[in-house]
Amino acid sequence: MNKSFRRCRSRTFATAALAGTVAAAAGAAHTEDPGLSRLSLEELSSLEITSVSKRAEPLSDAPTSVFVITADDIRRSGAASLPEALRLAPNLQVARASATGYAISARGFNGTAANKLLVLIDGRSVYTPLFSGVFWDVQDVMLQDVERIEVISGPGGTLWGTNAVNGVINVISRSARETQGTLVSAATGNEDTVLAARHATALGDDASLRLFARHTRRSHTETAAGTEVDDAAYDTQAGLRADWSAGRDAVSVTGNAYEGTHGQPLPGTISITGVTLALDEIPVSGANLLARWTRKLDGDGSVSVQAYYDRTTRDVPPTFGETLQIMDLQVQHSFRPAAAHHLVWGGQLRRAHDHVRNSEIVAFLPAVVDQSWTSLFAQDEIALREDLRLTLGARLERNDYTGNEFLPNARLAWKAAPEQLLWAAASRTVRAPSRLDRDTFVPGQPPFLLAGGSRVRSEIANVLELGWRGRPAQNASMSVTAFHADYDHLRTQQIDPTGTFLEFDSGMEGRVRGIEAWGTWDPHPTWRLSAGFTRLWQSLELKPGSNDSIAVPIAEGANPERQAMLRSSLDIDPRAELDITARYVSALSSPDVPSYTAVDVRLGWQVSANAELSVTGRNLFDPGHGEFTDIATRTEIGRAVFVELTARF
Repeated sequence: MNKSFRRCRSRTFATAALAGTVAAAAGAAHTEDPGLSRLSLEELSSLEITSVSKRAEPLSDAPTSVFVITADDIRRSGAASLPEALRLAPNLQVARASATGYAISARGFNGTAANKLLVLIDGRSVYTPLFSGVFWDVQDVMLQDVERIEVISGPGGTLWGTNAVNGVINVISRSARETQGTLVSAATGNEDTVLAARHATALGDDASLRLFARHTRRSHTETAAGTEVDDAAYDTQAGLRADWSAGRDAVSVTGNAYEGTHGQPLPGTISITGVTLALDEIPVSGANLLARWTRKLDGDGSVSVQAYYDRTTRDVPPTFGETLQIMDLQVQHSFRPAAAHHLVWGGQLRRAHDHVRNSEIVAFLPAVVDQSWTSLFAQDEIALREDLRLTLGARLERNDYTGNEFLPNARLAWKAAPEQLLWAAASRTVRAPSRLDRDTFVPGQPPFLLAGGSRVRSEIANVLELGWRGRPAQNASMSVTAFHADYDHLRTQQIDPTGTFLEFDSGMEGRVRGIEAWGTWDPHPTWRLSAGFTRLWQSLELKPGSNDSIAVPIAEGANPERQAMLRSSLDIDPRAELDITARYVSALSSPDVPSYTAVDVRLGWQVSANAELSVTGRNLFDPGHGEFTDIATRTEIGRAVFVELTARF
């Protein structure tokens, strides 16, 4: 019997009492809509999204490659974490590297330190200036409160700034008013155990408050050889959301704090020294608070002010530790200066205080840095005709490493028919250098083998896109996008001119082309089929004078050339539902990872009006496969079972 299944059996009895308590509570009344009914295709096309133009617009009118993961999609997937829920987006590359580690990107350049994807959670950017990427192991949101996740593949620099190079992920939660009552969820399996609870209540006629807590435990994984991987983890998170609205004004306040301990699997960050050391657990913690005020104006306009504070701490023994504090202020104004124009403009001021605790192995020099980013942007949507819209926008952003960066874009959208949108776009976007690019020294004291990257420049992408979105039939919808991107100044690792040490540089360039397609078909009112496919072509090369022999194989080899997904969602009867998802991912060449096919099956049952029980089987027809990192330390993802009971009262 699989070892992970034996661990699951021993844990099941430990959660039985809690599950019984949840079931008993389910008989009480509640005011929250459990949201069990999925959106029709017409409702999905009319779904208002905000990530494309920073104002509400129907999904069917958005001139970009955007996929929306709805609350019902998340629930019916059986996902236990945000990265697993992101597997539902066919325009993302999601690879699991360990129990909590993921490589997530769009349109290539993937890796556990991927740095060309901007991620926001309720308006708060979670990318770190340390390496311009996301620590996915601490992005532990309350999935039951997520309203939707808007996933844009392609450049978003004009509206969202540097680092929105290959895509934007925007996680949007429901307001406290929409989640009145109490929810309790208990879930367990041979990989994850998740306990969550939240309560939302009205504070008078105009305000509501929601409190939540979530505890997650993830078991250690194993390699294909059966060796235990030191990656078990636990996290505890608690937070709140308060919403107030009256007349034209609305105020929202969100905040959360978390603490956890994560195992540190090999090879870890010490691989750059070639020295084998014992790796201790990684303590992580953080807290953040965000406030947003919005006022609706006449003529379909609005003004908003948003500010937040975010503090995170991570200790990675024996290499480094970091405490990062970020303060961010954003102002935005949307209005119609003329009948044919819809203009949105604004500014952002962002400051960070980064304190790195260096070691003999690696150092970030200077250890303490204060950084600032300032930007102004404007974008105008012009109605050339009733069926033809031109969008022109630009952003000017300043950072401490490379100074001013210019990020323009132009988009043309033609509404060929009420349910057909043809669009084209040209954009320039930038990834500004991070501390990893400029300030890394190995070992921690001279003489250095790796001595920073003073010559690292901003990575630039010039992108052309052509897309179509429509409904070829009343019960079907489709989206297809083709893109071509020219990259310059991509990061490399060079031997310095004296030949005595290594340094980071910007010695790679190239092109990435691809096709993204997905569609949905409802053959019956109770049955939905969804499919997605991506194809990627990469052609990278070293620039004259560059001597990094591994940069091109690593950058090209970490991305699957092909991905395909097929999902079936069937309502067996009003109280039971069956969901089947099949995913195919082609092989990687660096690291060398074979192709794989994974099939997940979820069976959900509405136990009562207020309680739902589900059983999810993951990777059912494959004894095990890897998704990232080298074979010697690679997590082998095998069969798994996840049982969840959710009650609302």
